[in-house]
Amino acid sequence: MKIKDIVGCIEEFAPLSLQESWDNAGLLTGNLSSDVDAALIALDITEEVIDDAISHGEKLIIAHHPLIFSGIKKINGNNSIERSLIKAIKNDIAIYAAHTNIDVVKNGVSWKMAQKLGLEDVNALSAGKGLLRKLIVYVPTSHAELVRDALFMAGAGTIGNYGSCSFNSVGKGTFKGNESTNPFVGKVGEMHVEEEVKIETVFPTHLQGKVLKVLFEVHPYEEVAYDVFPLENSNLSDGAGIVGDLEKEIDFFEYLSFVKETLNIKTIRHSANPKSMIKRVAICGGSGSFLISNAKSAGADIYITGDLKYHDFTENFGPMILADVGHWESEQFIPELLSTHISQKFSNFAVLIAQSHRNPVFCY
Repeated sequence: MKIKDIVGCIEEFAPLSLQESWDNAGLLTGNLSSDVDAALIALDITEEVIDDAISHGEKLIIAHHPLIFSGIKKINGNNSIERSLIKAIKNDIAIYAAHTNIDVVKNGVSWKMAQKLGLEDVNALSAGKGLLRKLIVYVPTSHAELVRDALFMAGAGTIGNYGSCSFNSVGKGTFKGNESTNPFVGKVGEMHVEEEVKIETVFPTHLQGKVLKVLFEVHPYEEVAYDVFPLENSNLSDGAGIVGDLEKEIDFFEYLSFVKETLNIKTIRHSANPKSMIKRVAICGGSGSFLISNAKSAGADIYITGDLKYHDFTENFGPMILADVGHWESEQFIPELLSTHISQKFSNFAVLIAQSHRNPVFCY
């Protein structure tokens, strides 16, 4: 197995194009062409995690938080980041980070947490914008079904929970090929009129290369007439945070007890409880204070996240309850998420979760 195979598997699920501009997801050390037969997964890259990889012989570490965020001018071993880099490079260990791209992708970090905490009918709390494209292509009626199905297989045509979405209209296309052409229908140098289907569908921006590649492969014409437009539509699948509903209303303290048990935590910091029952729940793994207003607008009874500050709790968010479960606690299922995804595609590839994968924050 090559590192590029594992990276391709991750980025097919959580494309780097989804990461925030300030982020540094991707392959941080190592070569995509290097061979690898196992990977170690952790939330953070620490010296202990790298020691785990060395002791077990893994040549690839996959983490959530990038080891390198800002520019490094010297690598002298004067801090844990420098020491970790030196140790990884000396031992030929590649480091990959899936950070904000896996935060916002459908079935990513917050989706996993929502699944653990019993949410149904979930959507992104802050729907991604500029993440969709519209494709219009003209196809002879004889090949319309073939082209349409191929586009769907490439990832086009999904709107929310609906797949194979397209609009089709019939019209007449005209063309005249010159002496250098070999037309699929019609004759060289003669005007030709062909009954065609105009297929309109949408696809995620990061799939444009794949969608167009398939289009050109299956379309019968030498020159394919098509248009691609950026859309302003919100993508309710990809985006930060999650909002959804519990199967039935539950008492506030009963639900908090369920959250504590599920996340294996002793304490939840929360705002005053103006409501006795919980039904609609908003979630954001990691630091989620930037989505408090979104959670309120979505009608959440409770917003569960990490890293809330004192003044977040002093704001008046009406009947919505704020609950801080901790940063690590809200992201602890990421290694499980990544491990499952990789193992489903490469059943013979060894994926291990680091034994030193633990919360750096202790409570007495």
